[in-house]
Amino acid sequence: MPITDNQNIPDTDLIRGSLAGDARMQESLYRKFAGKMYAVCLRYAGNSDDAQDLLQEGFIKVFRNLDKFRHEGSFEGWMRRVFVNTSIEHYRRKVHLNPIGETEENRIEDVSVSALDQLAEKDIVQLVQELSPGYRTVFNLYVIEGYSHKEIGDMLQISEGTSKSQLARAKSILQKKVADILGEKRK
Repeated sequence: MPITDNQNIPDTDLIRGSLAGDARMQESLYRKFAGKMYAVCLRYAGNSDDAQDLLQEGFIKVFRNLDKFRHEGSFEGWMRRVFVNTSIEHYRRKVHLNPIGETEENRIEDVSVSALDQLAEKDIVQLVQELSPGYRTVFNLYVIEGYSHKEIGDMLQISEGTSKSQLARAKSILQKKVADILGEKRK
């Protein structure tokens, strides 16, 4: 019997079937969550090819560690954490973060919400993807995932101050890019 609607299969059934080695349930689990997890990977990756690699690596980890899901909280939240950690591990191995000085951090202003309202979501994602891997990772962890600078420092094995300076630099770059785009739109 083919599975056509992955959305209607309860997560507990997908988990149980996947743990039992049922290839149809494993495929359904993948299809149900691949889009959302790809979006997570894309925020950390510099391009769609890297995001696809992170997606595959993340799903390998999900399937290998499925028995460790304790059914405390949402399954999707547990998976999201696996994908965020996979992305962090990937870039921790490949990227050295570039700290900026505290004085520069104190001069950087936040991007106004009204400016961001004028941009489409895909434009904002593209701007974040254009950041260097270090800036992009810290920006995503702090702004999107909600981690503290101390937690980010622990995850990335950097100081709390470096995390703060990476975020400040990322915001500064994004602010300039948004201003450039809005300036072009007004012409």
